[in-house]
Amino acid sequence: MKDNIQEELEATRAASRQLRQLSNEVRQQILVAISDALKAEMTTILEENKRDLERMDPSDARYDRLLFDESRIIGLSKSILEIANLADPTGVLLSSKALENGLTIEKKSVPLGVVGVIYESRPNVTVDVAALCIRSGNVCLLRGGSDAYFTNSILVSIIRTVLAKFNLDNNIVQLLPTDRAFVTELLLAVKHVDIIIPRGSQGLIDFVREHAKVPVIETGAGVCHTYVESSADIEQAARIVANAKISRPSVCNALDTVIVDAPIMEDFLQILYPYFEEVNVEVYADERSYDVLQKLGYPRLRHADTADFGREFLSLGCSIKVVDSFTEALAHIEEHSSKHSECIVSTDAQKVSIFMEAVDAAAVYHNASTRFTDGGEFGLGAEIGISTQKLHARGPFALEKLVTEKWYVKGTGQIR
Repeated sequence: MKDNIQEELEATRAASRQLRQLSNEVRQQILVAISDALKAEMTTILEENKRDLERMDPSDARYDRLLFDESRIIGLSKSILEIANLADPTGVLLSSKALENGLTIEKKSVPLGVVGVIYESRPNVTVDVAALCIRSGNVCLLRGGSDAYFTNSILVSIIRTVLAKFNLDNNIVQLLPTDRAFVTELLLAVKHVDIIIPRGSQGLIDFVREHAKVPVIETGAGVCHTYVESSADIEQAARIVANAKISRPSVCNALDTVIVDAPIMEDFLQILYPYFEEVNVEVYADERSYDVLQKLGYPRLRHADTADFGREFLSLGCSIKVVDSFTEALAHIEEHSSKHSECIVSTDAQKVSIFMEAVDAAAVYHNASTRFTDGGEFGLGAEIGISTQKLHARGPFALEKLVTEKWYVKGTGQIR
């Protein structure tokens, strides 16, 4: 068993120099080849994914994240082509000026360098990150979870085979061992790694933030609320809430808490009821909503406790909070939000305006599902994750943010 990942770290830094020299056109060609290779190797990918799935209980909330099928692989292949067709984020002239002393100073966008990503369960992240990094001239160190070991391994093997066909160092994309002992080494590798991006549970994000010496950009935990304000079209509100909760409950932009104004609570819950009942959503209700849903005969009903507000369910479960005022709704969101995505369903223009400006989140919504918080849906291509912090990147952390700035100063012999 390996004692460290020093060899991998050094190899990735060396590969970074080679990748920075590639033209935009070559990077695009690499992604097209990876897209083709994923489709060509679909059977093998599904076989390896099955090996991972067999080790996990299908009732586990992570099972859906881990699952690959033909449609998801085709979707990944298409997303790589979309990334290839996006504008090159590197080499963009950001500013230019000539000084009185004759110096010419330009500022351009350049790759970050070596990007380390630590993530859990979702093997699509392996492909998304690799494609985004190659497109932006960055090499990547991938540390996926042991749950997806076989799937991640075959995906990286396919990508590295494509790199070899272009006579490139296959350490441009590196899959690190899943042994937890190596995570700390990665987090401390300031000499070799330029940035660390954790994507996964709040526990993972907290661990990385607390132990890393390499700069960190947080992505992940999404505690998302939808507030149904008293002026809302309640049928529209029910559809929005149902979509946000049901369409894919295991992802970070799925709804976790419904907040509803007291005057419309009963009518709204009656309309929402069949949407939730059809797929057996587990409802953790406060006292008032519990009484209403109990009278309606809702079968999967629980009394909410304090921990159920501010909880990221990642499953077919959600909490319901009844409020007596707009101010109370805002205060509840402020207390429990992870600053990911928040929504108001309302026809009151003034309250909508206040909500959109006052709520502190990466994405705020009016009359639309929070499930749209996604790089692809925002026209940015795939994303590494949704950043919930405020430095460098916020919201979908996509291709456009995988760069930093560099100053180019040209002279004719000037001295200071």
